[in-house]
Amino acid sequence: MARPRQPEPDPLNGGPADESAPEVLQRESRLLSRVGRDNGLRLLLAFVALLLPLWGFARLAGELHAGALIPFDEPILRKLNSLATPGRDQFFRLVTDLGYLYGVVPVDIALVAVLFARRQLRAMTFAAIALAGSGLLNVMVKGVFTRERPSLWESIAPEVTWSFPSGHAMGSATLAAVVIALAWHTRWRWPACFVMVAFVILVGVSRVYLGVHYPSDILAGWAVASAWTVASFFAVYRLQPRSWPTNRIRGA
Repeated sequence: MARPRQPEPDPLNGGPADESAPEVLQRESRLLSRVGRDNGLRLLLAFVALLLPLWGFARLAGELHAGALIPFDEPILRKLNSLATPGRDQFFRLVTDLGYLYGVVPVDIALVAVLFARRQLRAMTFAAIALAGSGLLNVMVKGVFTRERPSLWESIAPEVTWSFPSGHAMGSATLAAVVIALAWHTRWRWPACFVMVAFVILVGVSRVYLGVHYPSDILAGWAVASAWTVASFFAVYRLQPRSWPTNRIRGA
């Protein structure tokens, strides 16, 4: 006796071609549920730390490209300037120095060196790509937009490079994101989050307080740093070369 003919699979949907609509919906629902269960955290991270910052940066960049003024830039600058005192001047000059050349850059180098010395090659590769790439990317983007620095008053810490996006904001935020990512599965997760987020905010405020950046420069720097670090993380941790040792840092 001839065997009953099995329904042919649908090349587009992966199921039998004669499936009923309820069966198709049930199968697709199970598939989406499995994708959400297996990749929900990654999808959330991609949205919050990658897509959302890119959208925000695109909005700011579009305004600048069109020659429009960012409405909140000048009011915030003037408000912070109205709070200036000699003590705050000294404090924010210290913060801004630590926010890049005398703080962030040495820590970047030390972090990569320590990871290399401990043979944590995957974590080292992630940190090196994120940190070094962030600096190069900042220079490139500044050259594209060539935004002048604020000139509402004479700054006590003048700068001569372009303004958008802020290199201090971008460098400090990239370092913070790398440290938090490496510490995430350790008992230092929340202390790292608290310290690094507070540091990033202080650096950003210092740049506006000193009158060398618009608030939109700071937001753009944070946005690009977040997107770049997440992209670097996915690029390194989705690839698993056999030459990398398996005894990675907890949480790295």
